[in-house]
Amino acid sequence: MAKIVQVPARAVVAYGVNPAARFLLRIGVSPDAVTIAGTVGVLIGSYLGAQGQLFWGTVIVTACALTDVLDGTMARLRGGSSRFGALLDSSMDRIADGAVFGAVVYYLASVGNPYGGVVAALISLVAGQVVSYVKARAQSLGLNADVGLAERLERLLIVGIGGLLGAAGQRWGLPAALWVLSVLSVITVCQRLIHARRTEPGAPVA
Repeated sequence: MAKIVQVPARAVVAYGVNPAARFLLRIGVSPDAVTIAGTVGVLIGSYLGAQGQLFWGTVIVTACALTDVLDGTMARLRGGSSRFGALLDSSMDRIADGAVFGAVVYYLASVGNPYGGVVAALISLVAGQVVSYVKARAQSLGLNADVGLAERLERLLIVGIGGLLGAAGQRWGLPAALWVLSVLSVITVCQRLIHARRTEPGAPVA
């Protein structure tokens, strides 16, 4: 799945994100400001989704989540991200993820928890946080855990597809997407732990 996403992502960066990033830097907007604005947008979209406005909630969350690519590109064009910028970006990502899945849980609970979607959302939330934690912790220990089926972009895209299906009247759409995501997220945690173990100096070769 990651390879499927990476091909169009490169085109987006080349033809869309880079010019936008240069323009924002030219008018004095900082990457940190974009990070914060994107998170605020995700919070607004999550609120709309929790209130049952799945279409607009999904559109706003997806659009604002893409600022994660934009602020990173801006930092790269400016010569690299500061340590505080990297910390802020990771912190805002966790807040945004919590808001999205919190909104999903609230919405599904309010409509009778179809197909056990609340359970799937909670598994996806916890596993998604662990996915990010394993990578960050591995890097701090000098290990490599930058692998896996369901990274943050993939997770948000899957939830977005489910949200649009729900907005189109397909009651099963959002719960189905969440169950798929929960399985992929757990697999990704295992993949990252295994890969980190194999990259540890002196680790036995399987």
